[in-house]
Amino acid sequence: MLWTRCDDSGMKFSAREDIDAPIETVFVAVSDFDAFERRMLRRGVDITRDEAIPLDEIGARWKAKFTWRGRSYDVDAELVALEPGTSYAIESLSNGVETMATVDLVALSKTRTRLFVSLELKPKTLSSRLFVQSLRLAKGNLSRRFKARVSEFASGIPS
Repeated sequence: MLWTRCDDSGMKFSAREDIDAPIETVFVAVSDFDAFERRMLRRGVDITRDEAIPLDEIGARWKAKFTWRGRSYDVDAELVALEPGTSYAIESLSNGVETMATVDLVALSKTRTRLFVSLELKPKTLSSRLFVQSLRLAKGNLSRRFKARVSEFASGIPS
């Protein structure tokens, strides 16, 4: 695992899925950043990539803008860790909330892979602490939705 520490002021979501596909196939799917960009565009997120660094190298960067619950958010994200074939981590900062998203793969057999996805939020300002605290009140519902999204994604990976 690349990055797992969460202090008391932060909040963490995680999901695990077993996929009937070889680890190589799953890694190609979970690291298809172009496909993730297209999904975000379809959901109304304005996203741009810094073309200076290739997508498959540490340092790849994105900027995104979106509106959620009537408030505008600007997100700066960067690929901060990459172990080709097994894991990567993306760190982002938005409105005082630092987020670390990690994807880890474990080969269970030649044709079966375990996918771990985690998302950790750390508030850096007083207003972001209040925001994260409000999310904690809905953590059960948010956790279910996070796990459902990961499961939906995993079920779309071809064998």
